[in-house]
Amino acid sequence: MSSQANPPGRAIAVRLNRWTLSLSRHWLRTLLVVIGVYVTLPFVAPTLMHLGLTGPANFLYTIYSPMCHQFAFRSWFLYGEQPAYPRAAANFPGLQPYEAYAADVNKLSNPPIDLRQWTWELEILSRQFVGDERMGYKVALCERDIAIYGALFLGGLIYAIPTVRRHLRPVPIWLYLLLGVAPIGLDGFSQLLGYPPFSLWPIRETTPLFRTLTGALFGIMNAWLAFPHLEASAREVVIELENKFARARRRQAEAR
Repeated sequence: MSSQANPPGRAIAVRLNRWTLSLSRHWLRTLLVVIGVYVTLPFVAPTLMHLGLTGPANFLYTIYSPMCHQFAFRSWFLYGEQPAYPRAAANFPGLQPYEAYAADVNKLSNPPIDLRQWTWELEILSRQFVGDERMGYKVALCERDIAIYGALFLGGLIYAIPTVRRHLRPVPIWLYLLLGVAPIGLDGFSQLLGYPPFSLWPIRETTPLFRTLTGALFGIMNAWLAFPHLEASAREVVIELENKFARARRRQAEAR
């Protein structure tokens, strides 16, 4: 009875091992596809809105909403007057501030709210507002998140170069903390602690370019830290499974 039950179980185990072996051999390619799709779809959402396909666009905004705050004043926009609409506190020359578009933003608010003052309603409205024909439509991930995942993807492409992949070692932790974590942490917390309920100092907003820079540093340093470790782990799995299959082939040959 057990001899009849074992072969199907072994067949499933063999298939799982072969799948794991294939994934371990091609882990970087697989990961790059996943990251590439993840960072591309947020740009598809405003494109669909621009084409009038609001249903699929809103679906994309919805599935990305748990991963990002999607504040309109911290997001890139496509197909509008400006590429971004930072709050006036960011003091970004050359761009009209988010507050200057109160009439557009307040189409969703009844009664209209004062965009110059921080309120919970401002945050909710900013999440809900995806744009219009004048302002364009926002990307479904904020400026910093786009930079993080874009830099992570770029880091993967660099790591895919054979010479880099053979010789690159994980970044030292001190350098990772200094260049990757510290800039994004200081920028993020210095903004957060200026808003209620903390209000430790006047509200400040960093510019879209600075948010992009800190996000890109974080993303590229994560690539430098993680990819060499993943490569080492995948190599160990490949060696272990190849040895297991080799032993199985020897046993089959001896049994003949």
